[in-house]
Amino acid sequence: MSRENYDKVFGLLEKHHQWFSESIPLIASENIPSPAVREAFISDFGNRYAEGWPGERVYAGCTYIDEVELLTIDLAKKLFNAEFADVRPISGVCANLSVYSAFTNPGDRMVALPIPSGGHISHGKKDFSGTAGLVHGLNIDYFAFDREEMNIDVDKSKERITKMIDDGNKPRMAMFGGSLFLFPHPMKELKDFLLSHDIFICYDSAHVSGLIAGKQFQDPLREGAETMTLSTHKTLPGPQGGMVLSFDKYADDIKKSVFPGNTSNHHLHSVAAKAIAFAEMLEFGEEYAVQTVKNARALAESLSSKGIKILGEKNGFTASHQIAVDVSKYGDGGHFEAELEKANLIANRQLLPGDIKAGRDYKHPGGIRLGSSEVTRLGMKESEMQEIAEFISRLIINKESPDAIKKDLMEFRKQFNKVHYAFETVTDAYKYIKIR
Repeated sequence: MSRENYDKVFGLLEKHHQWFSESIPLIASENIPSPAVREAFISDFGNRYAEGWPGERVYAGCTYIDEVELLTIDLAKKLFNAEFADVRPISGVCANLSVYSAFTNPGDRMVALPIPSGGHISHGKKDFSGTAGLVHGLNIDYFAFDREEMNIDVDKSKERITKMIDDGNKPRMAMFGGSLFLFPHPMKELKDFLLSHDIFICYDSAHVSGLIAGKQFQDPLREGAETMTLSTHKTLPGPQGGMVLSFDKYADDIKKSVFPGNTSNHHLHSVAAKAIAFAEMLEFGEEYAVQTVKNARALAESLSSKGIKILGEKNGFTASHQIAVDVSKYGDGGHFEAELEKANLIANRQLLPGDIKAGRDYKHPGGIRLGSSEVTRLGMKESEMQEIAEFISRLIINKESPDAIKKDLMEFRKQFNKVHYAFETVTDAYKYIKIR
């Protein structure tokens, strides 16, 4: 039985690779790493321990690990023009937890966005099993949100925070960034107000870090953020992992919070893979980020022209890699997520502003979220976005069978088998690497 299960797992892995090589991946929180990043990720570093900071390890055997990690730090600082970088967090959530631990105490208050307005679960309340509330014990209040602008309302947020202060509930931290992230947040506009009240500013760039690195979004560390957390596997096309960027004056607090506060042994193979991804982004990042945003806008415009409602129309639908599609006219996001998957269109359902009041929940929300980051890495451009929009329209509006769409989609997909914006692209993007 053990051998059968052993073989079954490998069989399923190969099927997954084949499936994605024949699909259109549109999940905004995912990307395809380069073959070089994959090579670093499967190295022996993944079997080793290196607790602590380079040169201050608890374990021996770290000669080359230290060199790689210091290189990774230097590349991260250069890529984001940061004074300090900690590359050890194993995820964006762990990066956020490290910042919470360094600069707040349990029982403190934090302002962020609610999930239906784009906030991430790691910024959420304990009642909703949000990391900030459940794990670190923060009390969460919300920025005011403008649905038409699909962004934080500056004036109303100031009013809301002022009332909180007057009521004796001053926030200790303000968290910008989110999961549904169409436009740069007005951190620059709120910076002076927040700092005048000694409210620490963090910016969660998990989704848009690759666009920031490519100079196509906003520049949080120059606009008021005292720390910036991120994932390394979304628009930044590296391995799954996290990072904290900041200034030298906060370095010691962050380092202690990451280790030993929130991480024991970090994932050393991921650090090596981060270094490769950062080097590729320094070389190709701006070109990639420009095309990623162009593709997101082209997809939004094409879907809108077909009669599908896209949020953020007032401001050109999006300035990031994401678009928010309101499918409530035709059904719910959960249904369409499943139907799109049958057609090899991989997307995710999405709560939209107003869904909760309308009686919708995360299983059956009013929207789906689409991302252009991975299809851009595969070499697709604006014309391909129009074809993708046609596939989606055929399913949502025309109610064509997923099987019919899937056949045409697989033929279309054959043209895009290599990773672009990378140093080496010999190996196919989704090639299953067998080393047994």
